[in-house]
Amino acid sequence: MDKAIRDRYSDAIVQAVAARYGTTPAALAALGGFESFIYRFDYGGMPAILRVTHSLRRSPEMIHGEVDWINALAAGGATVARALLSARGELVEEIDDGAGGRFLATAFAFAPGRPPWEAGWTPARTDAYGRLLGRMHALTKAYAPADPTWRREAWPAAFEAEIAGLLGGIDEPLLARYQALTRRIAAMPRGRDDYGLIHFDAHEANLHIDGDRVVLFDFDDCVYNWFIADIAIVLFYKVANHDAPERVAAGFLPGFLRGYAAENRLDPRWLAAIPDFLTTREIDLYAIIRRSYDLPEVTPAAVEAIPHDWSRRFMRGRRERLLAEQPYLDFDFSALADYL
Repeated sequence: MDKAIRDRYSDAIVQAVAARYGTTPAALAALGGFESFIYRFDYGGMPAILRVTHSLRRSPEMIHGEVDWINALAAGGATVARALLSARGELVEEIDDGAGGRFLATAFAFAPGRPPWEAGWTPARTDAYGRLLGRMHALTKAYAPADPTWRREAWPAAFEAEIAGLLGGIDEPLLARYQALTRRIAAMPRGRDDYGLIHFDAHEANLHIDGDRVVLFDFDDCVYNWFIADIAIVLFYKVANHDAPERVAAGFLPGFLRGYAAENRLDPRWLAAIPDFLTTREIDLYAIIRRSYDLPEVTPAAVEAIPHDWSRRFMRGRRERLLAEQPYLDFDFSALADYL
């Protein structure tokens, strides 16, 4: 999290946020959070999530765009964690930070069920996972924000400056590779059946399994992007840090894509774009981990000193693989065409 945001967060801000949702600071159970402050609390007798972010990273309009889309998806039958109104009837509450910015609070229904690493995966649940993404993409084709100023940003244009800031001057070869990939992606067609508002972070840490339903949450990264990018990101994290990623992909993708195709039609030719989306996320995550753990040089010793196990495993040999232009996943995606 940006230090400037942490430094502006105070007991008075927490008090003001709690009051907007008819509760108290003592009733907020902190759940951590990477870019925002996240709490669990009681909302009219039901469990709910309270997220507090800041205008330094998201404008109020962008938050409105996120929650407007979430509730449109929920209204269309997608199993997503709906945004909830504050005690004053607002979907986004703004609290002045006293330094020229605003904290932005939003509440969400708590996703029922359990994390997938507790519940486990079955063919029916994998099918439901694909169906959920397919339903979301089908619904977004007809979606327009209630207010035009709420339109979310488009990837990659809106995010290239961030990656340039993270890698420029310290890892120019990887920055150049990232920029070449995004230029190639940006030239792809943007038809109604190929492109729209997507979650862009629909991995297993952002969903719960409730029986055979998959319930998705944390839409903070939603952007206008190609639908195939959503599928690529699901796959990226599904195989990340596995000793046999190709085997995991081969076991997962057929069932997932069959579920997806039951809800949305996507031209199988888009499967060829998955490797580029995988590599851009690979570079993006490499850059974020490098920033998060303040690694001026990515040496083996520096990587082994990373305290977070998942990040440490991901970073081992990562720069060397990227510089050698090794694919994130050595897989024949064209073999999956029949599943779409």
